[in-house]
Amino acid sequence: MLLHRTTRRAPWRRLVAVLSAAALGVGLLAGCGSDSADESGDDAPAAASGAFPVTVEHAFGSTKITKAPRRVVSVGYTDDQAMLALGVRPVGMVDQYPNPAGKKPDINTQWPWVKDQWGDTRPEVVMKNGDTGPNYEKIAALRPDLIVAVYSEIDKAAYDKLSQIAPTVGRTKGEKEPFSAPWQDNAVQIAKALGKENEGTKLVRGVQDKLGAAKKAHPEFANQTAVMVSWYKNSVAPFTSTDVRGRLVTGLGFSYQTKIDRIADGKFYTVLSPERVDLVDADRVFVINDKADQQALKKFQLFTNLDAVKQGKVSYLLDSQGPAVGAAISQGTPLSLPYAIDQLVKSVGRE
Repeated sequence: MLLHRTTRRAPWRRLVAVLSAAALGVGLLAGCGSDSADESGDDAPAAASGAFPVTVEHAFGSTKITKAPRRVVSVGYTDDQAMLALGVRPVGMVDQYPNPAGKKPDINTQWPWVKDQWGDTRPEVVMKNGDTGPNYEKIAALRPDLIVAVYSEIDKAAYDKLSQIAPTVGRTKGEKEPFSAPWQDNAVQIAKALGKENEGTKLVRGVQDKLGAAKKAHPEFANQTAVMVSWYKNSVAPFTSTDVRGRLVTGLGFSYQTKIDRIADGKFYTVLSPERVDLVDADRVFVINDKADQQALKKFQLFTNLDAVKQGKVSYLLDSQGPAVGAAISQGTPLSLPYAIDQLVKSVGRE
């Protein structure tokens, strides 16, 4: 399983899918943008129709966007989903999950929570998880008038290169480390860049309301501890409480095993040595992996000996396969979170 998040910082991309940002029913938030027709033509439809001009502050300074962008490129791993939720279909995006060779359409445009929003639009892939950085030539060829790099690990040098191509909005100003900002902040940051801050705030509120309703409907969660883990490099790898996956668990009312945070030492996950596997023996364990890794974990005796496993208090969530619940949780966007919340709650009910 690949942790989804950063390529250089955390090579196991699918686990996280970075990613922290870790999430609630699919059609709740999404508006559909207009079809992109000829994505390479000058007559491409307007991508955004919000209030302009707008100035967005971010980690690398501030960017002024003078008019509604017609061609937007997403350089953040999941920034495209926030755009889709706001009715904007980017012409370029990042493949957060590796697309199987020869498979079309790209699986990153086919998740249950984004498929309808993408429609027949097929964006250009400007970076793949594992690449050392975006493909600047591809981005330039798309002739963007806005580049969004919010859920991204780009540094100042990369930002400067992107800014030479088009106005570029980076991660939130207060984000000290890439991928550490709450998903809510990322969504509003992207909405600001599209001139749709009010709409973005409403989207966030809708997701939070759904999460609150799920928590209220299951008061029993408040009496349970929980942890989100993956099987990575033949080891149990739990996510921290500040990662998007951990935040979703606590958002539902569970208490998280915060000792994991101390061991992780600032990272969004940690790999446990055999003698520390007991740290994931919570009342409820959520596992994000595809089938092969799930089977490997189930054969790991130190895991199967945990009380939670013996009592059947484990929710095994497929990552990119099948319903792809793990991907929805890991992506942590206004589109994926409604779906993730529903599926996560259902998984607890299936004992």
